[in-house]
Formats: sequence, C-alpha cells, structure tokens
Amino acid sequence: MRLFQFYTQTRAFATIRYNRPTFTTDLLMKKLSYEDQKDEYKKLFYDKTITKDDPVVKSLTNGILNGDRSALARAITLVSSKHVTKRTQGNFLINEILKKEREKFLKDGEKSLIFRIAISGAPGVGKSSFIETLGDDLTNNAKLKVAVLTVDPTSAISGGSVLGDLTRMQNLSRNPMAYIRQSPTSGSLGGVTRGLHESIILCEGAGYNVVIIETVGVGQSEIAVADMCDLFCLLVAPSQGDELQGIKRGIMEQSDIVVVTKSDGALEGPSRITAAEHVSALKFMKPRTEVWKPRVLRSSVHHPETIKKVRETMFEYRDISIKTGHMIVRRDEQLLTWMWNHVKDEIVYLFQKHPDVQRVAGEIERKVRQNDVTPGFGAELLLRKFFGIE
Repeated sequence: MRLFQFYTQTRAFATIRYNRPTFTTDLLMKKLSYEDQKDEYKKLFYDKTITKDDPVVKSLTNGILNGDRSALARAITLVSSKHVTKRTQGNFLINEILKKEREKFLKDGEKSLIFRIAISGAPGVGKSSFIETLGDDLTNNAKLKVAVLTVDPTSAISGGSVLGDLTRMQNLSRNPMAYIRQSPTSGSLGGVTRGLHESIILCEGAGYNVVIIETVGVGQSEIAVADMCDLFCLLVAPSQGDELQGIKRGIMEQSDIVVVTKSDGALEGPSRITAAEHVSALKFMKPRTEVWKPRVLRSSVHHPETIKKVRETMFEYRDISIKTGHMIVRRDEQLLTWMWNHVKDEIVYLFQKHPDVQRVAGEIERKVRQNDVTPGFGAELLLRKFFGIE
C-alpha cells in the first residue's frame, strides 16, 4: 500500500520537524503494531473479499457496456461512495470499463474518446437553458448521445443542493439520447466531488459521445474541472460594460470559448458590447493551449442557429486537438493530476479517521474558536497526535 508507506515514512520525518531526536519506531508504534495499523488502513479503504468477479461488479459492467441508464446511475453512486466495500467494488468496476475503453481506442483511435466539455458561468447567466438547448442540438441534429454531470454546490446553511437542474432541464431529462446526473459537493473544497472523473469514465463506457460538466461559477471548482475536460466554455450575460470586473482572471484564462448568452431582443445590443470587451480582454491573456486561440460567440436559446454555431466551434476545437495530438497529451497530464488529487483526498480522510485525532479534535476546535490557540498551532497539535508525538 503506497499510501500507507507514505504515512509511515512521513511519521519518521516528523522527528525532524518537531526536533525530537530520541523519537523511535517503538514509540511511534506504542499503540498499534505495523500490521495492526495496516489492518486499520484496510478497514477504511479496502475490502479484500471483493474481486473482479463480484456479482455487483459484473452486473454493473455488463449493464453499462449495454447502455443501461439504470446501471449507469447505480455505478456513479457506487464510485462516489466512501463505504469500504462499495469503494472496492467501484475500483474493480472502473478497471473493467477502462479495459474495454482501451480496446475501443486501439481499434478506432482518438475519435472514439468521449468529448468532455465543461460549461461554467455565474448564477443567472442561463446555464441550464443553454445546456438544455445545446443538448437538444447534439442529440437531434448531430445524432450524438449526451451526458450532463452537474457539480452542484451544497448550501452551507441548509446542507441542500443549489442548482436543481433536473427540474430546469425537463425536456432534456426525458430525451432517451441524454442522461443528467446531479453531484452535490457535500461541502468539498473547490466544489468538485471525488467521483466526478470516474463518472466521466462510466459515461464513456455506456456509449455517450459527449459529456457536459456544469459548474456554478464560484471560482475554485472551475479550476478543478478544467483539469478533467477537453474544452472549457465560459458563459457570460450581457451587461453595460462592467461585467469583466466581476470575472476572475483565472477563469478567463482557462476558457477556450466564451459565450455571451441571451443575445436577443433588447439585450442584443448589450451582448455585442460584452462580446467585444471579452475579445479585447482575451488579447492580453495567454491562451490555455498553443493550438487554439479562445473564441467569443453570442447565443440565444430562441435562435437555434446560434447554438449550432457554438456546437460547430466546439467540435472544430476537438478536431484540431486530435489532429495536433494535444488532446492525448492533455489527458495524460490530467490523469497524473487526478492521481495526486486522490492521494491528497485519501490522506486527509485517513487523518480525520485517526482515533487520536478524533479524540482531541473537538477540544482543539473549541480552543481555536475561543482564541486560546491560533489555527496554525491547532493544526500542529492535531499533527502531533497523528504522528504519535506527545
């Protein structure tokens, strides 16, 4: 277990950090032996009774490869779970799907890969209407199967989800060529759920040609999602000229296409101004890739030809990325990024589940709230408990 080896090695480095030269392995393991600690790790992360021949794994694998939407829904729930048995089943399931996808790639090349499109924009910009209209165009005109995965931020007050896209994409949700799945973040940093990358793999295995990843436009989630998509599309609303001040530079720099929405009626004039301003702004920003200069388009859900233009531009980007080899290179980089992201997530999870940390966390949190200790020193105290340093 590389993660566990990292954990034990890091404990050794703690002697240097805390200047404890007499700190020994025996002291480190005074409560649990190495084997006992490894067993504790396995209880959290691995169920050795599960194999690739597990009935759930085989059933979901067959269902997904046959395009069963119900199997896809259950599989996405499985790979997003933190339950040890479900996590293990999810890992075997993903491995089986990846084997089939590799076979397809070797046979058909890059064009067999699902096109990953991230769409972001501030609340009220018209994301749901735009995505529904784009989804209709992709399924009805381009004859492609579309999956929509929404990164749905969780309310810090009520704990409920914010977007509720299933209630706003009613036509697309009834389309047999489309699949919509909400993914509440449950408060995770950056707004990206752990199983989102795995969900994309499952959608590809189920035969979907395009996956649209929607984010709410809150900042960090866009940066994270940009590391798992092929194309990043930013939606902006028409305004009278000051909207650029409200858009983070980092999000603009991630964008391959900027679409000004609601470009019709009384808003057509302001939309032209907004589009021109974004064209000017992008000239001062470094493109995300050398093979493509970001485009600025205007669209209206009431004018299908504008949505068609957006779709054609998206696939122009895809064709160029495939022809230049950029797509494969970028996906290789993304895989490494997400491997290390998973390592960070698992280490934090392991830290929070540590018995000594759980035992003192409440008291240290109380002291931090009362300003008896600083947040930094509170973190030091928790780390000392984790490493077994008294």
